[in-house]
Amino acid sequence: MYDTSSIAEAVKKAIHAYEQIESDQIKIGVSQRHVHLSREDLDTLFGKGYELTKKKTLMGREFASEEVVTLVGPSLKAIENVRVLGPVRDNTQVEISRTDTFILKVSPPVRPSGKVEGSERLVLVGPKGSVYLKQGVIIANRHIHLTPEYAARHDIKDNDYVDVLVEGIKPTKFYDVQVRVRDDFNVEMHIDTDDANSAGLKNGALVTILKKSDN
Repeated sequence: MYDTSSIAEAVKKAIHAYEQIESDQIKIGVSQRHVHLSREDLDTLFGKGYELTKKKTLMGREFASEEVVTLVGPSLKAIENVRVLGPVRDNTQVEISRTDTFILKVSPPVRPSGKVEGSERLVLVGPKGSVYLKQGVIIANRHIHLTPEYAARHDIKDNDYVDVLVEGIKPTKFYDVQVRVRDDFNVEMHIDTDDANSAGLKNGALVTILKKSDN
């Protein structure tokens, strides 16, 4: 007896791989505001030894969890139901958009993920407690995830910076987009909701990488 679900998943992966080989364009992934938690902060917010419940696999080991927290800024304005992504990290990181900063009254820097030193502060509230985050709030830079195969085929290296052409109803160009290459990545460019709205982009929209020599 064949396992139809396993066959369907294998076919889906094969089609995706074929599409990436045949096309020079890459897909857009629109990143909503979200939180990565350290083990210590997860324990404080949800209880000692708490484990996140996977809601949806994202990329590699990362997943969207069922758990959410509330962000509270110095003005005491709050944004509720902010998704927690897993697995746990060494340091807690909050990624928001520029629009969110007007609500929370904070001024986070634009940074690559993981670069939280000297960034903005915030309070996180969970069902079991709260965390005063002295740093860790950023606006994530625009970035592209590539597989080693795609990167090699297009002569792109990890941590290169490229420009990205957006065509369609609101054509534009994104400059100096950071590239990250890893064998568990999908081929995908990540932007926040502000960038997506300004360029008229949705999840799955296609854009084109322009290497500096192509400009």
